Amino acid sequence: MTTTAESPDTGSASAAPRADCIADSAGGVTFDITGAGRPGAALVLRRRGAKPGPDVLLPLTPAAEGLLRAVLPSTVELAEGEWETYLRAGEGEERRLEPGVRDLRALVDREPGPDTEGVAVRIPFPGRSGELVVRSWLRKPHAETGEVGFGADAVTVRGRLYGTGLAPDAVVEARLRGGAGRTHRVPAMADADGFTFTLPYGPLAEGLDAKEWLWDLWLLTGGATVRLARILDDVPLKQVIFVYPGTRVGPGVVRPYYTGANDLSVRVDRAAG
Repeated sequence: MTTTAESPDTGSASAAPRADCIADSAGGVTFDITGAGRPGAALVLRRRGAKPGPDVLLPLTPAAEGLLRAVLPSTVELAEGEWETYLRAGEGEERRLEPGVRDLRALVDREPGPDTEGVAVRIPFPGRSGELVVRSWLRKPHAETGEVGFGADAVTVRGRLYGTGLAPDAVVEARLRGGAGRTHRVPAMADADGFTFTLPYGPLAEGLDAKEWLWDLWLLTGGATVRLARILDDVPLKQVIFVYPGTRVGPGVVRPYYTGANDLSVRVDRAAG
């Protein structure tokens, strides 16, 4: 999908520089920056969080008159998380970047090859304050969720597996967050496109003794423990797009949901009344 953002006021000296972005299917991103000033500047990627680690600096080179280009190759490993973007024009001089046109067509319905060891995903998107942010995932191996179907008291999920094989005794394990090791397992079965599993809601709501329970879903196969997630497309935040129905089970209302990291989980909320 190609999306656009309003251009900043280029007639104002204080207007933030703007970056148009093109994402490729291998995980690379090209940034074309207007209002960037002289060549010799750099694009800075800075990871958010308490332990951000070192910045990633990408040199800017002239691409056209008034336009500088930086390239984040797919071969450069970018730790998982949200990366803020800055234009560094000189020693100690940095300005936040605003998003321009974002061409994400190569990310739609992305399907890595069968021999891939894992997946690297980078999606540029506008942050809450309108700034340009790059969301990065690095999963080796990776279990990509797809179709989600709902029965009267269970959810059925289909998925694809990259970087490892599906063992005959593979299972999906629901782990209660903060639940002192409480888990529930169901078989993960091979199908034509990958794997599928059906998770009953009853065991997830049994004994509910809090306002909510959150269960994280993992695929256990051949010694690998793989978090279930949906990241192989152009949507950086699934939880505001994919909203699933809740089902009343015993004392709770159970519904699958995507976390802020696009991992698949199940929440159980205490039912009213």
